[in-house]
Amino acid sequence: MNIVGLRKIWFSFSIIIIIPGVIALALWGLKPGIDFTGGQELEVSGGSNQSQLHDLVASVGVKDITVTTSGSDRLLVRYSDKGVGESQVIHQEITKLLVTKGLSETAFNSVGPSVSRDITRNAAISVALAALAIILYIAFAFRNTPPPVSPWSFGVTAIIAVLHDILLVLGVFAILGHFFGVEVDSLFVTAILTVIGFSVHDTIVVYDRIRENLRRYNQPFEQVVNTSILETFARSINTSLTVLLVLLAFLLFGGQSIHYFILALLIGIFSGTYSSIFNASPLLVVYNNYKIKRAKKPSKPSKTSKKKSKN
Repeated sequence: MNIVGLRKIWFSFSIIIIIPGVIALALWGLKPGIDFTGGQELEVSGGSNQSQLHDLVASVGVKDITVTTSGSDRLLVRYSDKGVGESQVIHQEITKLLVTKGLSETAFNSVGPSVSRDITRNAAISVALAALAIILYIAFAFRNTPPPVSPWSFGVTAIIAVLHDILLVLGVFAILGHFFGVEVDSLFVTAILTVIGFSVHDTIVVYDRIRENLRRYNQPFEQVVNTSILETFARSINTSLTVLLVLLAFLLFGGQSIHYFILALLIGIFSGTYSSIFNASPLLVVYNNYKIKRAKKPSKPSKTSKKKSKN
């Protein structure tokens, strides 16, 4: 199978699946949870009716309420009390209402605006530093790669493939946030960093085989890349499939508090497997072909050389 030869199809498919998400991100953005905006988190035991608990908490005037399961007989309520009143007073009112319904509070956490700003800043810094570290590490690890590719091309193409995976996850959650009120929290940042790590790991396996085959075969670069992809294809699919099956089991039978964390991992790892095979390595070929064409282009004579020739 000529995977590299069909690269335009793979690139087109990637663009098609990320465009809706990119548009959603531009129009609506992500719906931040209390980890990023500040708010209160309350764990309640004694009942399992989520809609009833949602209405009870909403009766005191708080906003952005989400209710999820936390264990077999507990519910986790998150809400924002900005502009409603003092947090302590609002909390006391909710606690009184819970008692009237035969419910009891088992845990309470508050996230202030300053903490949420720190979390937002640290999340952005973490993702940026991870991307930079990946480029530097891959460039160093592949510094002895035979020509025609440079070590930096491995790092840059790996990051482009990772950006594809991140954009897909962000886009899906932008759509879910707008239409279904799904919020992103600190667990979502953990999922993004995990997706980055898994995607790069999968890509490096193929890159390492390309480096080996460049020494082993005296063939055109495009053919070496295609051979390397085919040799690692089964390993990449089998590894990813085992991870995806475990995540699917967690998604179906795990607690609702980690439901969207698992969903982000599922989307990201599936996308990472696709991009490491069909995007990252073919991008190496595109970059190499671009360098060859650029080298063959005759350089335009400078203005000073033209004046000398006239004289």
